[in-house]
Amino acid sequence: MQSPLAPARLAALILTLLTLAGCASNVSGPGAVRYYWQSLRGHVQLMQAAEPIDQWVARDDISPALRERLQLAQRARAFAVAELGLPDNASYRRYADLKRPAAVWNVVAAPPYELKLHTWCFPITGCIGYRGYFSEADAQAEAAQLAAQGLEVEVYGVPAYSTLGYMNWAGGDPLLNTFIVWPEGDFVRLLFHELAHQVVYAEGDTLFNESFATAVERIGIAQWLATQASEPARAAAATSEARRSAFRALTRATRARLSAIYEQKQAGAQSESPLLAMKAGAMEAFRADYAALRARWLAPHDGAPPLATTAQVAGYDRWVAKANNASFAAQAAYDELVPAFEALHAREGGDWPRFYDAVRQLARQPQAQRQEALRALLPAPH
Repeated sequence: MQSPLAPARLAALILTLLTLAGCASNVSGPGAVRYYWQSLRGHVQLMQAAEPIDQWVARDDISPALRERLQLAQRARAFAVAELGLPDNASYRRYADLKRPAAVWNVVAAPPYELKLHTWCFPITGCIGYRGYFSEADAQAEAAQLAAQGLEVEVYGVPAYSTLGYMNWAGGDPLLNTFIVWPEGDFVRLLFHELAHQVVYAEGDTLFNESFATAVERIGIAQWLATQASEPARAAAATSEARRSAFRALTRATRARLSAIYEQKQAGAQSESPLLAMKAGAMEAFRADYAALRARWLAPHDGAPPLATTAQVAGYDRWVAKANNASFAAQAAYDELVPAFEALHAREGGDWPRFYDAVRQLARQPQAQRQEALRALLPAPH
């Protein structure tokens, strides 16, 4: 295990984390102090648990599967730099086993008749639509307070998070046990996603930032699978992507239906009782459509094996069971503008440095202006 941070390094870490976690404009008092302390303590523990991958690979007390996966991570990290133009720095060159299923637990919330995330405001990240905790119990307590205010809430485990490159001086963001065992395609694409946050980050624009990183992961993983992966890995990734795409289409359709209902509320065209019934109907239809989709995934087809096992759909099952406005609004941030960024990448001839420069130019614009520019790039609906 890495030795404790020296006092000067620890002081710098505290300042960096407080800048990242923020002197929140909408959080103050003892609650803010407790939040900063858990952020600092949790991140220090995570950093101190990390060791260089080379040291892990050289150990004789790890499983062959973990050794293979760490070596895969090294190849993917080199590919990210050489082929995708992602940062060549300290991040994802160390590994930590946190002995828990998530790196942090995020809290998201939304009003009962809006697909708009509640936000927390911080100096560097700006106002973002989630709040992370290193303890699930703390996240649940925050969610309970928000629910008491009438908001719809969700708490979900996050396998990795980015410190936006600010922690590279201290060893960078490490690989974690929370996602190291994922299938190759999902594992590698997450590395690309998190590294993308270190390339461009627009303060206070979660939709922009997550859609950009998701576009990088999608384009990047396609390149990886085409040139680096084995045939079984490509087949598994294609099946996983087919499930992901079908589920995204279902949730997009439900978001559109809910948005149309909520627009009637904002226009004052309906009283709350009919709106509540329409909302319940939309959610019931969503769950029924998912049940049908799930059945197709699990059923053999023309002698071929099913597209999924019950274990592979368990995450979708949990998401659907808890789905509410907060869930749908959080998901929108990860896919709503992705086609626009993919179109921008194509417009720049697939040249990664040119693409990143174009994204940086957008990030320097006012939020409304850059989102308008991206929406102009969205393909026309079929």
